[in-house]
Amino acid sequence: MSPDPRALTSLRLTDFRSYAAAEIAPGSGLVAISGPNGAGKTNLLEAVSLLVPGRGLRRAALAEMARLGGKGGFAVSARISTGDGEPVEIGTGIEPGSGRRIVRVNGANASANSLSEWLSVLWLTPAMDRLFTGPAADRRRFLDRLTLALYPDHAQAATRYEAAMRERNRLLQDGRANDYWLNAVEIEMGKYGSRLSGARAATIRSLQAALAAQVSPFPRAAVELDGFQPLDPEDLSSAIGASRPEDVRAGRTLVGPHRDDLLVRHVEKDQPAERASTGEQKALLTGLVLAHARLVAEETGRRPILLLDEALAHLDEGRRAALFTLLQDLGSQVWMTGTDEALFRAISGDATYMEMVDGMPVVRGGGFPG
Repeated sequence: MSPDPRALTSLRLTDFRSYAAAEIAPGSGLVAISGPNGAGKTNLLEAVSLLVPGRGLRRAALAEMARLGGKGGFAVSARISTGDGEPVEIGTGIEPGSGRRIVRVNGANASANSLSEWLSVLWLTPAMDRLFTGPAADRRRFLDRLTLALYPDHAQAATRYEAAMRERNRLLQDGRANDYWLNAVEIEMGKYGSRLSGARAATIRSLQAALAAQVSPFPRAAVELDGFQPLDPEDLSSAIGASRPEDVRAGRTLVGPHRDDLLVRHVEKDQPAERASTGEQKALLTGLVLAHARLVAEETGRRPILLLDEALAHLDEGRRAALFTLLQDLGSQVWMTGTDEALFRAISGDATYMEMVDGMPVVRGGGFPG
């Protein structure tokens, strides 16, 4: 059976970032958005990224997403096409004066983590250009995004583990914690940390196979999980408990999956990704995301939505054309932005073309001029 595309057939914004109100109806395939910097292109992609668990592609606080001059709240909603022909309405936002996130599915209240049951969304942004050379925390978040697309309950495990770890760190820093409270928190960390590290390791194994089989114009990446090896909950709790003397001196937890790192190598050059040139790093990351997108479609039966924010400018015309072909073969809905409409000229076949005009996306029939 062919994987279900799960494309957005409509996207509605209210008081979100630069948009007082907007509604667009993209096609199910490639969506090309052209316009100058600051015109609101990335805001559209950020809105789509909020339709899955997490803080979106900018990792901004919810209150920052409310439009300046608005009432203080915002709403993002979408209609999703599904394989059984029944569309699903999902939405998220905050009410004025409240920082609490609201999520609704078909009009009923839902949890943010439940959004992963309906959509998988992956993205490449300019901020990710430094992924391989930046801190390990950035690569963990990237790995967790890849993992979430395969394991919808991963977000809950990560949230619960991090909450328990923050509580343990507070107890360690207070200097007054007794064994009873520390034992209770460490049991919680073991329970959710075991799920967290197990899902990450399973994702890495699947991604390794997908990358090895990939045929692509981009350099091939090899991935590895560096850090805490998956343990059952009891063993993980014991390992964390055994580190208490060192943790007390450090004032934080030193053992656990929160210290994992994602290692990436350039296969053809047999060198760590961080030693590759800037252009090679971008190409490695693009190839990695494409391999993962295909993996998600194969393993879940649901094609992910891809968001490529200003990800084309560093590619030459031949590689851009090859990328468009790969994306069309993937069959996902792909939102792409660029300051120059010429970046999209190599697209062949059907696509939705939008131009930012006075801060609003306007669909252009017939595409951009070649």
